[in-house]
Amino acid sequence: MAAKQTEDSSGDVSGDDRDRGGLMDRLRTFKAKDVFTWQLVKTLSMGQGLALLICGTAITSQYLATNFHVNTPMLQSVLNYLLLGATYTTMLLCRTGDGNILQILKRRGWKYLLLGLVDVEANYSVVKAYQYTTITSVQLLDCFVIPVLMVLSWWVLKTRYRPVHYVSVCVCLLGVGAMVGADLLAGRDQGSTANILLGDGLVLLSATLYAVSNVCQEYTVKNLSRVEFLGMVGLFGTVISTLQMVILERNDIAAIQWSWEVALLFSAYALCMFSLYSFMPVVIKLSSATSVNLSLLTADLFSLFCGIFLFQYNFSGLYLVSLVIILIGFITFNAVRTPDDPTDADASSSSSSSSSSSSAICEDGCYDNPVATQTDVPKQEVAVTVTDAEEDEEDVVGLGTKM
Repeated sequence: MAAKQTEDSSGDVSGDDRDRGGLMDRLRTFKAKDVFTWQLVKTLSMGQGLALLICGTAITSQYLATNFHVNTPMLQSVLNYLLLGATYTTMLLCRTGDGNILQILKRRGWKYLLLGLVDVEANYSVVKAYQYTTITSVQLLDCFVIPVLMVLSWWVLKTRYRPVHYVSVCVCLLGVGAMVGADLLAGRDQGSTANILLGDGLVLLSATLYAVSNVCQEYTVKNLSRVEFLGMVGLFGTVISTLQMVILERNDIAAIQWSWEVALLFSAYALCMFSLYSFMPVVIKLSSATSVNLSLLTADLFSLFCGIFLFQYNFSGLYLVSLVIILIGFITFNAVRTPDDPTDADASSSSSSSSSSSSAICEDGCYDNPVATQTDVPKQEVAVTVTDAEEDEEDVVGLGTKM
């Protein structure tokens, strides 16, 4: 018994030594080109492109609110959903077979109805929150989408994050904290304080709804199709946002003093949102919803940099520090693949299936022959029996000649 415990302890020590040795070997053989791959560069550039599109929506909305006193978030959303419907819902109408819009509505139409409702209310809640709370609160609480996304991805998509991913998220959130600190130092803590508790609740609600929408989007684009997601969101988003606009904003829309500048700003906002919705599924399919939302944390910084020239914001060096910190966290997050990566999953499933099948074959007496099947087992056993009988006969004959 003591000898067995000694062997187990020695085995544990040797295992720890192997782990430490493997870690040191990985550190010695580390190469920057293995981390900064073309896919990482593509993911980073496309994510920052999405952040620039969000920056465009923020600037056009601010121009409409400050220069022309137009505050109609639902009207702006309707324009976006109309463009999505005109483009992608029309593509679904032209499809035949299982991809046709009628088949989609019959099988999972109610799911897309709920998804369209979630998406519309997520956009509306965050815009409405600015009427009750400050920009600082919105920027801080809006980051709540990241942990909610990670929890939903773990639960729905079966994503398993490694410790480096959690550290990377903390680094990105640290960059957001630096950005908020720069806002306070620059005296940019603008916004309303009419009902801060209500405004903060709307931000948290919006973050949760965005997380639900993004997880559904990731599942759809990776298992079904991007066109189906955008077409159905465009269809139901148009219906829901139009009804909500008629109920809540008909007086505000009637009070708009239309001019070519106002029309241009509405058009620019709609094009930015349409481009954001169109390209986000591409980036999500390339990486993940969590990765995309980490890259979107820089959108506020881009808006601030533009505001320095357009709206005479005060500049702070912490803005640059915040940008660098967020990008470092984003690169670190994407440099290490999650365990549910398709290539890893295929490799692990194939290896596990082959190992399980080989072990099952071994247990059935096939001697590690991966080609053998259950029907081949009795045949091989019979062959062995015959061979043994023949050997016994030869031994008997040989013995008789010797005698």
